[in-house]
Amino acid sequence: MLPPLGIAALRYDRRADDVPLELQADDALSAHAALAARDDIDASRIGLWGFSQGAWVAPLVASRSSDIAFLVLVASTGVSPAEQMLYGTAKHAREAGVAHDDVERLVALRRLVDEWRRGRVTRERAQAAVDAVADEPWFEHAYVQRVLGDGIWPNMDFDAESVFSRVRVPVLLFYGEDDEWQPIDASIATWQRSARRAGNTDVTVVRLAGTRHAPTLGGALDETAIAPEYERTLLSWLEAHALRA
Repeated sequence: MLPPLGIAALRYDRRADDVPLELQADDALSAHAALAARDDIDASRIGLWGFSQGAWVAPLVASRSSDIAFLVLVASTGVSPAEQMLYGTAKHAREAGVAHDDVERLVALRRLVDEWRRGRVTRERAQAAVDAVADEPWFEHAYVQRVLGDGIWPNMDFDAESVFSRVRVPVLLFYGEDDEWQPIDASIATWQRSARRAGNTDVTVVRLAGTRHAPTLGGALDETAIAPEYERTLLSWLEAHALRA
């Protein structure tokens, strides 16, 4: 959609899974520098678009660099990755029909494994907890390794609010009507508190009817299902924030 409006788009994906957010931010800054060096790019109007985990990275970049002109974020999570996964796994389990008591057991398992990842619980204790429930039908929804690995989860306790509070550029936030991976209301509240702390009066929140984590309709994950409201809002907001001098 963007090139016909005169907006260039540099698209890339993260290096791999479990890449620290700080390293992903370094990559984004390198991408920004590459664009800013081009004669056909207005370096003063380069913004960042981030989805899901990328919506943690983009504000981190904007908090570190004054060269970012704006942010467009889809499903920007305002809680830590650890809390987000507790929410998401429990919600997936409930939607799959897992009983309330078993969802509570799932959450307890994840909390214990997270404590091992933090170095507060021994691997033996965490592995024993996994072994005890690995044959339960709900175990697949816990997103916990059957055999625990090295215990490292970069940024599991990433403080989103402290980062959002250092963002002082215009921000467009898209959230679904419902989200299977993160608590929308808590995330919006985090952005609202952060904007007040930063004195940022240009933070726009849009809830997209009929969508979930992705800005698509009917649960589909392809470009043909992108919500028309998302496209209309994105284009009109960029016209006001990126195309006008």
